[in-house]
Amino acid sequence: MSQPKYKRILLKLSGEALNGGDKRQVIDFDILQRYASEIKEVVDLKVEVAIVIGGGNIFRGASVEKSGIDRVQGDYMGMLATVINSMAVQSSLEKQGLFTRLLSAVKMEQVAEPMIRRRAVRHLEKGRVVIFGAGTGNPYFTTDSAGALRAIEINADVILKGTRVDGIYTADPEKDPTATRYTHLSFDEALNKNLKVMDLTAFALCKENNLPIIVFDMNKPGNLKRLILGEEVGTLVTQISNGK
Repeated sequence: MSQPKYKRILLKLSGEALNGGDKRQVIDFDILQRYASEIKEVVDLKVEVAIVIGGGNIFRGASVEKSGIDRVQGDYMGMLATVINSMAVQSSLEKQGLFTRLLSAVKMEQVAEPMIRRRAVRHLEKGRVVIFGAGTGNPYFTTDSAGALRAIEINADVILKGTRVDGIYTADPEKDPTATRYTHLSFDEALNKNLKVMDLTAFALCKENNLPIIVFDMNKPGNLKRLILGEEVGTLVTQISNGK
């Protein structure tokens, strides 16, 4: 079998990925189990895996101001939503026989360890899947920013952003059938073309720390493993584009 291209990864998932885009349910447990199975395949390759998942399937803090809820309060509510999703992911991974640790940026000792960088790295070195919950622990920061920050803190080789589409396109492929997919972009190209790979804070962190991002379709079975083994899957964003 081919050797993994990456030793340590951070997998960024959206909360909406867990309900398959169906707003009538919070978590689709078939999708959850499938994700857990795919992650196990990667862990079995001796790859160290950290995960950040959003909470948009439960609550999105940035969208509540019109309802009368204070933005800061709403953001903290969103952080708690990410912990619920993180607990669901943790349980599913453990059913696959994996060892996990959930670290939260907001203290909640009964369900998660506090976020301590050295502890997170040690868990990864021991082969445990580390799930980072509660975002950065600060309002006004998205889970994209949390993913970028945690990836940098643990010295991840790459951020893998799992989405419902198979990469970054010239336009929204769900709305524009003429949209074409990029295979490789530079940070500057993605920024200049306003391609919205991540929010600007997260994107700036990745650019400044030379941390590659790969955007790929997490819903296609086997994609995660193929990507880890070095196959060209999704869109790669790095400091320099190869012109494709």
